[in-house]
Amino acid sequence: MAFLTVNFISKNLMRTVPVNVILPADKLVFPGMPEPEQKPFKLLILLHGVLGNYTDWVNGTRIQRWAEEKNLCVVMPSGDNAFYVDIPESGNYYGKFIGEELPAMMRKMFHISERREDCYIAGLSMGGFGAMRNGLCYPETFGAIAALSGAFILHEPKSDDEEIGRMGIEKYCFGTMKEAWYSVKNPQYLAKGLAERKAAGEAVSFPKIYMCCGTEDGLIGPNHTVRDDLIEKGFDVTWEEGPGGHEWDFWDTYIRKILDWLPLDEDSAGINSGNVAKPE
Repeated sequence: MAFLTVNFISKNLMRTVPVNVILPADKLVFPGMPEPEQKPFKLLILLHGVLGNYTDWVNGTRIQRWAEEKNLCVVMPSGDNAFYVDIPESGNYYGKFIGEELPAMMRKMFHISERREDCYIAGLSMGGFGAMRNGLCYPETFGAIAALSGAFILHEPKSDDEEIGRMGIEKYCFGTMKEAWYSVKNPQYLAKGLAERKAAGEAVSFPKIYMCCGTEDGLIGPNHTVRDDLIEKGFDVTWEEGPGGHEWDFWDTYIRKILDWLPLDEDSAGINSGNVAKPE
């Protein structure tokens, strides 16, 4: 299994950006063993939470091991506390970077499937928000969305100048609650638009959605709200909750569940450093 850190110049972020890539392309084959099928890898873009970066998922979970078992390419970018939305005022188009540029660049570099059905996006906390927002904003790119403990911090505004959050970064990303709620930065606004287009007869493909949250997580209420809204609008939503808070033990458990939920292929051909002695 190859693990790479890739740096490239992003048009949408106007700087060199790093991403970590898990690529199960180097399994060994000995005489008498079946050859691995040479087909394009399916792709999962995996987003970190607030205060994190592109190293978080590998440091905090067993995603590297499980991606290899599923023959899945996993790409982990940095979101820079920007909730993965476009911020034109600063020239940082994180949404376009995630929804268009990053998948295209990875396909240029690696043997990755071009099919929408083979491209997925997931994330935790802020990254869960970003996965939902960009999965719904770019339904032509992503066939499935998974949000773990999503930081769904937007709600219908109570006043024109209601602010969001308490860290200050929310104002930088969203402006006021009213500005965010009635905009393409809001996953529920995007879901409403897709549902209306489908009701009008357009051939709109809805991504399948997986959501989960710990029962001791303060974000479980907003996650229930978003879940119910998506189901009401006709989306195929798989929901799971279980013991746990807003922490890595929960996310480590549920990223494995998400990989089992995605339409991935088990790859038993070839061996790696973790299963050299496994029986035939």
